[in-house]
Amino acid sequence: MKDIVLAAGWPIWPLLAASIISVALIIERLVALRRSKVVPSGLLQRAVGEFKRGANNDRMLEELERHSPLGRVLSAGLRNFGTSREVMKESIEEAGSAVSHELDRYLTTLGTIASISPLMGLFGTVVGMIEIFGSQSPSGSNPQQLAHGISIALYNTGFGLVIAIPSLIFWRHFRALVDSFAVEMEQQAVRLVEFMHGDRK
Repeated sequence: MKDIVLAAGWPIWPLLAASIISVALIIERLVALRRSKVVPSGLLQRAVGEFKRGANNDRMLEELERHSPLGRVLSAGLRNFGTSREVMKESIEEAGSAVSHELDRYLTTLGTIASISPLMGLFGTVVGMIEIFGSQSPSGSNPQQLAHGISIALYNTGFGLVIAIPSLIFWRHFRALVDSFAVEMEQQAVRLVEFMHGDRK
Protein backbone atom coordinates (compact mmCIF):
# COMPACT_ATOMS: atom_id res chain seq x y z
CA MET A 1 0.00 0.00 0.00
CA LYS A 2 2.85 2.36 0.88
CA ASP A 3 4.45 1.69 -2.52
CA ILE A 4 1.18 2.52 -4.30
CA VAL A 5 0.82 5.79 -2.39
CA LEU A 6 4.41 6.73 -3.22
CA ALA A 7 3.96 5.78 -6.88
CA ALA A 8 0.73 7.78 -7.12
CA GLY A 9 2.43 10.97 -5.98
CA TRP A 10 1.07 13.87 -3.98
CA PRO A 11 -2.38 14.03 -5.73
CA ILE A 12 -3.31 10.81 -3.91
CA TRP A 13 -3.38 12.54 -0.49
CA PRO A 14 -6.68 14.43 -1.00
CA LEU A 15 -8.18 11.18 -2.30
CA LEU A 16 -6.99 9.29 0.79
CA ALA A 17 -8.55 11.98 3.01
CA ALA A 18 -11.82 11.72 1.04
CA SER A 19 -11.82 7.93 1.38
CA ILE A 20 -11.38 8.11 5.17
CA ILE A 21 -14.19 10.64 5.50
CA SER A 22 -16.42 8.57 3.21
CA VAL A 23 -15.89 5.35 5.19
CA ALA A 24 -16.51 7.17 8.49
CA LEU A 25 -19.77 8.70 7.20
CA ILE A 26 -20.99 5.39 5.77
CA ILE A 27 -20.39 3.60 9.09
CA GLU A 28 -22.04 6.43 11.07
CA ARG A 29 -25.13 6.47 8.84
CA LEU A 30 -25.41 2.65 8.86
CA VAL A 31 -25.58 2.82 12.66
CA ALA A 32 -27.84 5.89 12.85
CA LEU A 33 -30.35 4.87 10.16
CA ARG A 34 -31.36 1.49 11.53
CA ARG A 35 -35.11 0.93 11.31
CA SER A 36 -35.33 -0.17 14.94
CA LYS A 37 -33.70 3.12 15.97
CA VAL A 38 -35.66 5.50 13.70
CA VAL A 39 -39.16 4.01 13.45
CA PRO A 40 -39.48 1.32 16.15
CA SER A 41 -42.42 -1.02 15.61
CA GLY A 42 -45.35 -0.74 18.01
CA LEU A 43 -44.28 2.67 19.34
CA LEU A 44 -47.50 4.42 18.28
CA GLN A 45 -49.76 1.94 20.09
CA ARG A 46 -47.63 2.04 23.24
CA ALA A 47 -47.49 5.85 23.25
CA VAL A 48 -51.26 6.26 22.77
CA GLY A 49 -52.00 3.61 25.40
CA GLU A 50 -49.74 5.20 28.02
CA PHE A 51 -51.00 8.69 27.21
CA LYS A 52 -54.65 7.67 27.62
CA ARG A 53 -53.87 6.02 30.96
CA GLY A 54 -52.55 9.43 31.97
CA ALA A 55 -50.42 8.43 34.96
CA ASN A 56 -47.58 10.90 34.32
CA ASN A 57 -47.93 12.26 30.81
CA ASP A 58 -45.25 14.97 31.05
CA ARG A 59 -42.57 12.47 31.97
CA MET A 60 -43.83 9.98 29.41
CA LEU A 61 -43.71 12.62 26.64
CA GLU A 62 -40.14 13.57 27.56
CA GLU A 63 -39.07 9.92 27.41
CA LEU A 64 -40.94 9.47 24.12
CA GLU A 65 -39.18 12.51 22.63
CA ARG A 66 -35.76 11.10 23.57
CA HIS A 67 -36.67 7.57 22.42
CA SER A 68 -36.35 7.95 18.63
CA PRO A 69 -37.05 10.29 15.69
CA LEU A 70 -40.57 8.81 15.42
CA GLY A 71 -40.98 9.41 19.17
CA ARG A 72 -40.20 13.11 18.64
CA VAL A 73 -42.91 13.37 16.00
CA LEU A 74 -45.48 11.54 18.14
CA SER A 75 -44.67 13.52 21.29
CA ALA A 76 -45.14 16.78 19.35
CA GLY A 77 -48.64 15.64 18.41
CA LEU A 78 -49.53 14.38 21.88
CA ARG A 79 -48.38 17.64 23.51
CA ASN A 80 -51.09 19.39 21.47
CA PHE A 81 -53.83 16.94 22.39
CA GLY A 82 -57.02 18.85 23.11
CA THR A 83 -56.40 21.36 20.32
CA SER A 84 -57.93 21.24 16.86
CA ARG A 85 -56.84 18.78 14.20
CA GLU A 86 -55.08 21.58 12.32
CA VAL A 87 -52.97 22.68 15.29
CA MET A 88 -52.04 19.07 16.06
CA LYS A 89 -51.06 18.45 12.44
CA GLU A 90 -49.00 21.66 12.30
CA SER A 91 -47.02 20.68 15.40
CA ILE A 92 -46.41 17.22 13.91
CA GLU A 93 -45.27 18.73 10.60
CA GLU A 94 -42.83 21.07 12.37
CA ALA A 95 -41.34 18.17 14.34
CA GLY A 96 -41.28 16.04 11.17
CA SER A 97 -39.30 18.71 9.29
CA ALA A 98 -36.71 18.88 12.06
CA VAL A 99 -36.45 15.06 12.19
CA SER A 100 -36.09 14.79 8.40
CA HIS A 101 -33.30 17.37 8.48
CA GLU A 102 -31.56 15.36 11.20
CA LEU A 103 -31.89 12.10 9.23
CA ASP A 104 -30.33 13.85 6.20
CA ARG A 105 -27.25 14.75 8.24
CA TYR A 106 -23.92 14.04 6.48
CA LEU A 107 -25.64 12.81 3.30
CA THR A 108 -24.71 16.01 1.46
CA THR A 109 -21.06 15.46 2.38
CA LEU A 110 -21.20 11.84 1.24
CA GLY A 111 -22.84 12.86 -2.04
CA THR A 112 -20.21 15.54 -2.57
CA ILE A 113 -17.40 13.02 -2.07
CA ALA A 114 -19.08 10.68 -4.57
CA SER A 115 -19.23 13.53 -7.08
CA ILE A 116 -15.76 15.03 -6.68
CA SER A 117 -13.68 11.85 -6.24
CA PRO A 118 -13.55 11.11 -10.00
CA LEU A 119 -12.63 14.77 -10.58
CA MET A 120 -9.81 14.55 -8.04
CA GLY A 121 -8.67 11.37 -9.79
CA LEU A 122 -8.80 13.22 -13.10
CA PHE A 123 -6.70 15.98 -11.59
CA GLY A 124 -4.12 13.33 -10.65
CA THR A 125 -4.25 12.08 -14.22
CA VAL A 126 -3.51 15.59 -15.51
CA VAL A 127 -0.57 15.87 -13.10
CA GLY A 128 0.69 12.51 -14.37
CA MET A 129 0.38 13.66 -17.96
CA ILE A 130 2.39 16.78 -17.12
CA GLU A 131 5.08 14.49 -15.65
CA ILE A 132 5.02 12.39 -18.84
CA PHE A 133 5.45 15.41 -21.11
CA GLY A 134 8.06 16.79 -18.74
CA SER A 135 10.10 13.62 -19.24
CA GLN A 136 10.55 14.47 -22.94
CA SER A 137 13.62 16.48 -23.81
CA PRO A 138 15.62 17.18 -27.01
CA SER A 139 18.20 14.61 -25.93
CA GLY A 140 15.52 11.92 -25.39
CA SER A 141 13.06 10.84 -22.73
CA ASN A 142 13.74 10.00 -19.11
CA PRO A 143 12.31 6.47 -18.60
CA GLN A 144 12.11 6.84 -14.82
CA GLN A 145 10.18 10.11 -15.02
CA LEU A 146 7.98 8.67 -17.77
CA ALA A 147 7.12 5.64 -15.59
CA HIS A 148 6.42 7.89 -12.61
CA GLY A 149 4.06 10.05 -14.67
CA ILE A 150 2.15 6.97 -15.90
CA SER A 151 1.87 5.71 -12.29
CA ILE A 152 0.46 9.04 -11.10
CA ALA A 153 -2.04 9.14 -13.96
CA LEU A 154 -3.35 5.58 -13.56
CA TYR A 155 -3.31 5.22 -9.77
CA ASN A 156 -5.17 8.48 -9.16
CA THR A 157 -7.82 7.73 -11.78
CA GLY A 158 -8.38 4.25 -10.37
CA PHE A 159 -8.42 5.40 -6.75
CA GLY A 160 -10.87 8.19 -7.55
CA LEU A 161 -13.28 5.64 -9.03
CA VAL A 162 -12.76 3.23 -6.11
CA ILE A 163 -13.89 5.99 -3.73
CA ALA A 164 -16.71 7.35 -5.91
CA ILE A 165 -18.53 4.08 -6.71
CA PRO A 166 -19.24 2.85 -3.14
CA SER A 167 -19.87 6.42 -1.94
CA LEU A 168 -22.51 6.90 -4.63
CA ILE A 169 -24.11 3.51 -3.92
CA PHE A 170 -24.39 4.22 -0.20
CA TRP A 171 -25.57 7.80 -0.79
CA ARG A 172 -28.43 6.58 -2.96
CA HIS A 173 -29.23 3.81 -0.44
CA PHE A 174 -29.34 6.26 2.48
CA ARG A 175 -31.44 8.76 0.50
CA ALA A 176 -34.00 6.05 -0.30
CA LEU A 177 -33.94 4.92 3.35
CA VAL A 178 -34.56 8.44 4.68
CA ASP A 179 -37.42 8.93 2.20
CA SER A 180 -39.04 5.66 3.27
CA PHE A 181 -38.68 6.61 6.96
CA ALA A 182 -40.26 10.01 6.26
CA VAL A 183 -43.27 8.36 4.57
CA GLU A 184 -43.62 5.87 7.42
CA MET A 185 -43.47 8.59 10.08
CA GLU A 186 -46.06 10.61 8.16
CA GLN A 187 -48.41 7.61 8.10
CA GLN A 188 -47.90 7.02 11.83
CA ALA A 189 -48.60 10.71 12.53
CA VAL A 190 -51.87 10.58 10.56
CA ARG A 191 -52.91 7.52 12.56
CA LEU A 192 -52.03 9.34 15.79
CA VAL A 193 -54.31 12.26 14.89
CA GLU A 194 -57.11 9.83 14.03
CA PHE A 195 -56.62 7.91 17.28
CA MET A 196 -56.66 11.03 19.45
CA HIS A 197 -59.66 12.58 17.71
CA GLY A 198 -61.69 9.43 17.94
CA ASP A 199 -61.77 8.59 14.24
CA ARG A 200 -59.94 5.31 14.78
CA LYS A 201 -59.85 2.87 17.67
